Amino acid sequence: MNAKDLRDLKDSELVQHIKTSRRDAFGLRFQLATGELENTAGVGSARRDLARALTIASERGIDPDRTR
Repeated sequence: MNAKDLRDLKDSELVQHIKTSRRDAFGLRFQLATGELENTAGVGSARRDLARALTIASERGIDPDRTR
């Protein structure tokens, strides 16, 4: 998801996207470590997507860890 799409999300949707992105990034890292992952570029793109979402949350003053 690009930055423009993330900026259009509501705060609650952004927090949900961050939670999902963290779960996906963890899954990809786990698959990479066990040798199951074929597309290793997906790890980098998942990390960048998570970083984008966290940056936008920070700009808005949202702490996604505190809204669990």
